[in-house]
Amino acid sequence: MKTIFEQDEFSKYSNVNIYASRGIIQEQSIYSKTTTVFISHKHDDLDDLKGLIGFLENEYGVKAYIDSRDPSMPKKTSGETATNIKNRIKKCDKFILLATNSAVESKWCNWELGYGDAQKYREHIALFPMKPKDASDFEYRGSEYMQIYPYICYFNGTETYTNGNPIIKGYYVRYKENDSYYITPLENWFKS
Repeated sequence: MKTIFEQDEFSKYSNVNIYASRGIIQEQSIYSKTTTVFISHKHDDLDDLKGLIGFLENEYGVKAYIDSRDPSMPKKTSGETATNIKNRIKKCDKFILLATNSAVESKWCNWELGYGDAQKYREHIALFPMKPKDASDFEYRGSEYMQIYPYICYFNGTETYTNGNPIIKGYYVRYKENDSYYITPLENWFKS
């Protein structure tokens, strides 16, 4: 099982047009429902952000929103910026923190994670843990976040559930409850 991804690992998906992810999330009818995802990120992590957006949109058909390129945001960070971000988080169905080392140390990402937690609860929030390329898992600074928040991970198909049944190869959202871990296929999580 892979619980922490490496930077550049999703670069094959980075040919996405991130400007399409900067638009205001619109309310949709239940008949044409596309899952919307607010992606909290450190603005310096643009390459990994593009890879994540491309991965989520191409593999799961979701609509990502990022605030870093949103033209409706104020030019200078202010209270209006925070209000706009709060509204975007509320309108999106899901919240994912691209949890790089720099994002974990960012006051804005931490603020967005806290607000996302209050709005989305455990069922609709997840971390996407990402360490520097070729770094050990011990060098990842977000481990404590992974103890309290659900996170996206990858099972390679060799693992089993506690009852001995095989876990199908793929991406899952994993969370801990009462000293036990639970997983949901990422595709199902987006649909819930």
